[in-house]
Amino acid sequence: MSRILNMLFAMAFIVFAVAGGVASAYLVGYLAEEYLFEGASRLTNIIFLILVFVMITATLLTLAERKWSAFMQDRVGPNRARLSAIPGLGNRSLGGIPHIITDVLKMLTKEDFVPGQANRFLFNLGPILAFAPVFALFAVVPAGPTVNVFGKTVDMVVATPDFGMLYLLAIASLAVYGTSLAGWSSNNKFALLGGVRASAQMISYEVALGLSLVGLFLAFSSVQLPVLVGDVGNALVSGTGQAKYLWRTDGGFDLGLPAWGIFIQPLGFIAFFVASFAETKRAPFDAPEGESEIIGYFVEYSGMKFGMFMISEFVEVVVLAGVTTSLFFGGHHLPFGGEWLAAQPFFQEHGWVYGTLLGTVFWIKVILLIWVQLVIRWTFPRFRYDQIQNLGWKILLPAGLANVFISGALVLWDPSLRALGVVGLLEIGFVVALTMTAGTKPAHAHDTAHGHGHDAHGHGHDAHGLPAHADPHSHSPAGAH
Repeated sequence: MSRILNMLFAMAFIVFAVAGGVASAYLVGYLAEEYLFEGASRLTNIIFLILVFVMITATLLTLAERKWSAFMQDRVGPNRARLSAIPGLGNRSLGGIPHIITDVLKMLTKEDFVPGQANRFLFNLGPILAFAPVFALFAVVPAGPTVNVFGKTVDMVVATPDFGMLYLLAIASLAVYGTSLAGWSSNNKFALLGGVRASAQMISYEVALGLSLVGLFLAFSSVQLPVLVGDVGNALVSGTGQAKYLWRTDGGFDLGLPAWGIFIQPLGFIAFFVASFAETKRAPFDAPEGESEIIGYFVEYSGMKFGMFMISEFVEVVVLAGVTTSLFFGGHHLPFGGEWLAAQPFFQEHGWVYGTLLGTVFWIKVILLIWVQLVIRWTFPRFRYDQIQNLGWKILLPAGLANVFISGALVLWDPSLRALGVVGLLEIGFVVALTMTAGTKPAHAHDTAHGHGHDAHGHGHDAHGLPAHADPHSHSPAGAH
């Protein structure tokens, strides 16, 4: 019971902390607009969105992943580090928070080792190219609505280029150079093998990644994330992008099915999420870092260089959750009641409160998607390299092409996207039905598992599928597997 109460308290604390951070971002953005120059809120967003939200979340994930894996495996988790120098905290684990401090100190003080035969320039460049592109991806993600704060327009995004998603795809592809250079410049055969695996995997899934989004671009006729989300400059004006409804009730309170990407492009969502997960090189797609096989492409790195590879992986988790939220889960919009909420006089007079509410909604969605990634990480075993390539080229690529053709035809037939929504709901129902029936076994398979199966000639088999008279440990033909 105490464990459940601790989790509820932690969840409430996270929500209030996120709301406080979003409110601070809007108010500081207003001060920048008021006392610096128009558009200065974009600069303060670099601090709040990238350096505070993304970086702090990624840092906390280094602990959250260990704690969640311990919860799934019924272990205690990290709790040995103590802040004994502080009075009153010497014997308290503080939920494992001191482990983050010890990890940082270890990375900063560990010896910076460089192999003697390594290319020093490329060896040092590898971690930078692996970390910087991932860190810059969040610049085009709208983490909240554009609202009016005390007469000043404050955005909650760093940049809104016309090429939006093309920027994201282009910058994400630069991470391939970091992994390739890290493996090659180390002058280590295991690192080289890991770099080749990583580059081949990332290039393979970039094709499926781009194709999975084409249907969404066709539906909303744009590649800009704010347009796809439905934030076109005034949060109190809805009806665009994912802010509109496919079907809704009449009356003051809006209730209906929103045009979220998950409803009109479920196949695109699955392909995008799987391809993005493979891009992060996390389990079950962690063949480039397989500790039991080749150690990984950064085996020769130590100190803060190794820390940059490690933290970039968690930054990718946050960025993937943020981009997926914006593309397929309505961004900062509520599933219903958004128009009614925006029409309330209080929120029209206090835009920063409205922005804080929806910005908190966005980050709650991001945290939930991060949790999904942690569950996947600690549930599925590692895929073989050939399975990874087959999934990318033989399954996701044809599925992406089919999704493009079907989406294009439905958008031309019904520009209101309702036909696309009907097909999307049917696809969701099919996936749910397939998932519910995937675990069932035929009756004869169940019997065979208990040793009651018979072969075609009526001879009995034991629980291992061997003839009843065979010795499973025998090397004779009768007992061979």
